[in-house]
Amino acid sequence: MTVTPTSTSTPASSPTTLQALRNPRLLTTEALAGAVTTLALIPEVISFSVIAGVDPKVSLIASVVLAISMSILGGRPAMITAAAGAVALVVAPLVHTHGVEYLLPTVILAGVIQILFGVLGLARIMRFIPRSVMIGFVNALGILIFAAQLQHVLDVPVMVYPLFALTLLVVLLLPRITKAVPAPLVAIVLVTGIAMFAHLSVPTVGDQGDVSGGLPGITPLLVPLDLDTLRLILPTALSVAFVGLMETLLTAKLVDDITDTRSHKSRESWALGVANILAGCWGGIAGCAMIGQTVVNVKLGRARTRLSTFFAGVMLLILVTVLSDLMEAIPMVALAAVMMVVAVSTVDFHSVRPSTLKRMPWSETLVMLTTVVVVVATNNLAIGVAAGALLAMVLFARRIAHVTSVRRLVTDGAATYTVRGPLFFGSSNDLVERFTYAEDPPQVTIDLSAAQIWDASTVAALDSVQTKYAAHDIEVRFTGLDEHSTQFRDRLTGTLN
Repeated sequence: MTVTPTSTSTPASSPTTLQALRNPRLLTTEALAGAVTTLALIPEVISFSVIAGVDPKVSLIASVVLAISMSILGGRPAMITAAAGAVALVVAPLVHTHGVEYLLPTVILAGVIQILFGVLGLARIMRFIPRSVMIGFVNALGILIFAAQLQHVLDVPVMVYPLFALTLLVVLLLPRITKAVPAPLVAIVLVTGIAMFAHLSVPTVGDQGDVSGGLPGITPLLVPLDLDTLRLILPTALSVAFVGLMETLLTAKLVDDITDTRSHKSRESWALGVANILAGCWGGIAGCAMIGQTVVNVKLGRARTRLSTFFAGVMLLILVTVLSDLMEAIPMVALAAVMMVVAVSTVDFHSVRPSTLKRMPWSETLVMLTTVVVVVATNNLAIGVAAGALLAMVLFARRIAHVTSVRRLVTDGAATYTVRGPLFFGSSNDLVERFTYAEDPPQVTIDLSAAQIWDASTVAALDSVQTKYAAHDIEVRFTGLDEHSTQFRDRLTGTLN
């Protein structure tokens, strides 16, 4: 899968929700996509509930609330939001150390932070995520999805392998015959039917955790709302908020690229906050975008509207409340095979071809590989993306620091220095060393018409240059600054050294 720039307009081929409601074929596509996505969602949500230290039903119901809420409020149609692993990893230490009762105020506080993030328009910072980080993100995602499924096909009963092969055959070959029904849904239904009627002893969804029983009610608040509680939950709430936002916004950008459409990132941010507050109050745990399941929904299910997300939430609710016995009978190998296909299709193999690597600047490749390695090592997409983005910024600063040049010309008893390139902390820190103070004539002009002042470090450097010339009784003039640079220097000069 190649990550391409997001288009500036929504193509006519991407239907709206209203168009899908009026078109039975489109409506069927959205409903079936939601169904297959739900089946891919269940085992991961149950697994993450174990990590977080909460009851599986809590995570499943929270996922219902998140999916339905985001299908209405969210800014990225067809994206799947549920109780995700990134959030589970963040809240696990708090739950294990202080108890599950602190989860509700933590989730609510995280939701408030996400609402503020969206309302203040801070989601725009996602435009600064480099392409190399995004490619590393999707490659690492494919590796993690694939690796997570290996436990379901290794050291398992021998009957698992024929079911695994059958699932792969259906998923890969059925689309060549018909695309009327998602191949993963057909494969899961077929394999489940065979396992049930043949009474095959293979691992099932029910083995991952008990999902039967009644629905949980409104989550009770069992801790006092005071400063001690706030100090205890604030670090975890901040982590939940920003990890959830990062994964959600990156997933939204990924879906933008896959579907060649635009999403409203600020709306997605505050909507996630509202959905998490609702999920905390009825369910008990927060969530964010589920990247693998979103790829299933968009690529395998061919969903394009928020109806697929709504159907996924409703289907999950039906499975938990009415069809829990049937859901528990689904063989894990069928879901694992589907997710493996998703994992392979997610990886951008073009980015790692030798021909591509030869043409690509080494810095871009290093950023991509760093993102992949950190994500795989930490099993955390947010940490990997942050590491990749930080490295990209450092390499960018290093690269542009070397494009600044200083040229000296002496004529008629006067010296003129021409400075070219951007002046910021990376390039201006050694600017003071570019001038020959003791050798210059009494009149020195520093021409900055081909340069721009970007920060206070540059103003301090220019002040130092002026001070060193003054020590040699040499008058120096700065010329050529644009209006913004002139105003910036006038405001700070003489106050920094």
